Amino acid sequence: MAVLRRLTQARRSTSSRTALAGEAAAEAAEAALRAAPEPPAAEEEPPARRGRTPKAPAGNHTPEPDDPRAAAFFDCDNTILRGAAIFYLGVGLYRRGFLTRRDIARFAWQQAWFRVHGAEDPDHMADAQHTALGLVAGKRTADLEALCEEVFEEVIADKVWPGTRALVQMHLDAGQRVWLVTAAPVEVARIIAARLGMTGALGTVAEARDGAYTGRLVGELLHGPAKAAAVRALARRERLDLDRCAAYSDSANDIPMLSLVGHPYVVNPDGALRRHARAQGWRVRDFRTGRKAARVGLPAAAALGVAAGAAAAGVALHRRHRA
Repeated sequence: MAVLRRLTQARRSTSSRTALAGEAAAEAAEAALRAAPEPPAAEEEPPARRGRTPKAPAGNHTPEPDDPRAAAFFDCDNTILRGAAIFYLGVGLYRRGFLTRRDIARFAWQQAWFRVHGAEDPDHMADAQHTALGLVAGKRTADLEALCEEVFEEVIADKVWPGTRALVQMHLDAGQRVWLVTAAPVEVARIIAARLGMTGALGTVAEARDGAYTGRLVGELLHGPAKAAAVRALARRERLDLDRCAAYSDSANDIPMLSLVGHPYVVNPDGALRRHARAQGWRVRDFRTGRKAARVGLPAAAALGVAAGAAAAGVALHRRHRA
């Protein structure tokens, strides 16, 4: 029966899997929102909102205060975070013994390939997905959630772009719902969203039964068109008017999501998205500094970071074994 189920899932059309991923993400987001405790009092704000919040750049869309049908949607990697959430999770998993040096080396190679070719390889994405699902199959969902909390507690504070954080706060101050939308696992997405005081998160949903992961996704990765499907599904559930909503992303992969809303923004854009934004008249916000390499060098930097992290952890493990 399990084999038949996998074959049935594999035969589904891409559009069907995309729609399923979007619906699953929206359902999970709403369920988390219903289960959430009352928001903290003003004097007990989440850590990411304490202290001085940077001022939003001039020339932004000014959200209509307390508009119940407006919301904002933010991509994560290189839009909110410097780097990729899954990279930080991967390093954290390696340091805790969940990944091997071979896994890290393969991931570093795939990141380097992306840097050279400037586009994601579908085979590499499928390989990463297979590896991740194999790791969590049979594991308790509560255990992964606790591990994600531990990993991201270490990195979130100094990895958030101050300018994007200001944009998030601008929408929150207007009384709007603000959602994170990412291909990262929903367990990771929720933690990042909570640290920024956001309403909630749309992320990739892994199938679970009886509190444990089955090793399969619900639909597919929340990537590209699947993000747009999730935003559309959430807007329907939350009775949002997408023409009144805003969306922010750095990647041309998110053009479907950006095209849904009345106020699309590109943040720290890749070359393809920058060209598209110019053609469409979309507003651009770039919080990076320096040379062109700062715009296109993120994957390479991530690859080097993974390799360095792997080397450091490998040395530590070797010393531990010799001790």
